[in-house]
Amino acid sequence: MINSMTGFGRFEGMINGRSITLEIKSVNHRYLEFSCRLTRGYSFLEEKLKSYISSKISRGKVDMFVSISEPEDTPAEVQINHNLASGYINALRELSETYNLHNNVTTVDVARYPDVLTVNKASEDEEVVWNDVKEALDSAMEGFTALRAAEGERLKADVLSRAETIMDIVGDIEKRSPETVKEYQSRLKEKIEELLQSKDYDEQRVITEVALFADKIAVDEETVRLRSHFEQLNTYLNDDKPVGRSIDFLIQEMNREANTIGSKVKDAELAQMVVKIKNEIEKIREQIQNIE
Repeated sequence: MINSMTGFGRFEGMINGRSITLEIKSVNHRYLEFSCRLTRGYSFLEEKLKSYISSKISRGKVDMFVSISEPEDTPAEVQINHNLASGYINALRELSETYNLHNNVTTVDVARYPDVLTVNKASEDEEVVWNDVKEALDSAMEGFTALRAAEGERLKADVLSRAETIMDIVGDIEKRSPETVKEYQSRLKEKIEELLQSKDYDEQRVITEVALFADKIAVDEETVRLRSHFEQLNTYLNDDKPVGRSIDFLIQEMNREANTIGSKVKDAELAQMVVKIKNEIEKIREQIQNIE
């Protein structure tokens, strides 16, 4: 199955009393690049998330956002910094006595001062947290994978359609090319007949030159290789493994054969056919940039 490198998935809900929001999105990239934004205090999850993504995706730029809250029943203890509290109280009393002010400070007022009260929660089990986050990630990946697969099928259909167009043009070239060779030989024959009237005419040399030039403008080998490349393309498009890089290399080989054909043909009609082939190959190259 062909997968696109473009995808998006999201999960938002409660898992074991823990509120989790997770988003994953990806775009095309030459290699696998992963980045993640996590709620403060959960950085230990980053390597696990990266390893998970690496096992599912071979290349693409993947961005993930994970928001996690502690379960509501997480044990907590409130501690009082008595030294700091008494310091604030004494300072306020001194202000009251020195400037003859009414001292109306309450317990709530003192508690509001920074660091007087500290909330300490029990450390969470990292494996438990990971299992909850992984459940959320598995859910988000369902939509993410489905989107990449759907886009991959669209890319595959487009590439196959363009490949079929190219093969039709190659068939036209294979029909037309022998005719251009015959036309050239006919024109050359006329010139040879003119040369026969010359005393310096070397018959063997002319025959050799005709054979060499006819071979130079023949494109049989290139069209055979081009057909072979497109057969390989079809094989790749039906493979279950990531094939984007392999197809990218194959496109370069196709373009090389098309350029060689273009350099050989001496016929305007064939030259136009080659231009059409190169245009279609370029469109295929653009499409496969987003194939994993």
